[in-house]
Amino acid sequence: MRVLITGASGFIGAFLARHCVKADSELLGIDIRGPEDGWVNGAFERCDVKDSSRLSKLIVAFRPERIFHLAAQSYPTVSLSRPLETMDANVGGTINLFECLRASAMMPVVIVACSSAEYGPIANEDLPVEESHALRPLHPYGVSKVAQDLLAAQYFANYAIPAIRIRLFKTTGPGKLGDVCSDLTKRAVEIEMEIRPSPMAVGNLSNRRSIVDVRDLVQGLWLAAEYCKAGEVYNLGGDDIYSVQELVEAIRTLVGFSFDVEQRPELMRPVDERITAGSNARFRSCCNWTPEISISATLRDMLEWWRARLGGAIASESQQDVARIHNLG
Repeated sequence: MRVLITGASGFIGAFLARHCVKADSELLGIDIRGPEDGWVNGAFERCDVKDSSRLSKLIVAFRPERIFHLAAQSYPTVSLSRPLETMDANVGGTINLFECLRASAMMPVVIVACSSAEYGPIANEDLPVEESHALRPLHPYGVSKVAQDLLAAQYFANYAIPAIRIRLFKTTGPGKLGDVCSDLTKRAVEIEMEIRPSPMAVGNLSNRRSIVDVRDLVQGLWLAAEYCKAGEVYNLGGDDIYSVQELVEAIRTLVGFSFDVEQRPELMRPVDERITAGSNARFRSCCNWTPEISISATLRDMLEWWRARLGGAIASESQQDVARIHNLG
């Protein structure tokens, strides 16, 4: 099985690449930057999905049988300050991918990583949200994901390219940067290492999200390519919902010491979904998939990842200080 991953250096892409290798697939990963922690046993090429000429050459040469399209500007907050960049990467990159396939007359299964951000605000009576729910995104990132979603649908309808749309809900795990679980576990380790004092800075404590571990999610993505129906859309996310306050309490238990929290206005988004949770029923009608990793295990592994990362940074700074002293001597 020849598998192409766009956005292969990203958080989900890196875990998915390891899963592909374990499945004995022939792998090609592409991204605008190289992998942070080295690359798995597979080919890797630097390529911007907005570069249609280079993307086309790589696709024609590799001839993938399965594509996981993960390349995106994936931060809602960034999209508010850089909406054009977000639309260019997410929408333009998706069009380029499908146009390359159309021009080459190749028909690989294409898994398009869509987003729960497409739904926008959801009333309590509509939870867990189903795929038929209206799409009312609150920020340019959500709008770009709606566009990706509908583009994949129309390339299937008009050109029979077997695209499957997967609306991903909150996904986290060791190595994740810039989400609430990552920020909270990092700040807890910084307090533990006395890099920063208590209290822990937090944003909105009442927002609630269903959360899935990335290692469970990539299992679901792989199953989607094998069993889900081309042209259809599926939610994929955790079954359990957590408030930010509940995450803070879970982290307190795991680190074994008490700390105060302080809400900071700068950590509040100007617009935000109060609660996000999706129904996995349609996905489970195709795939035998259930998340297996608990939130406690996920947060524990994230704490350990931050301890290693921050501890390594401190050790590196100490070595640099020693070197400077020797140079002064």
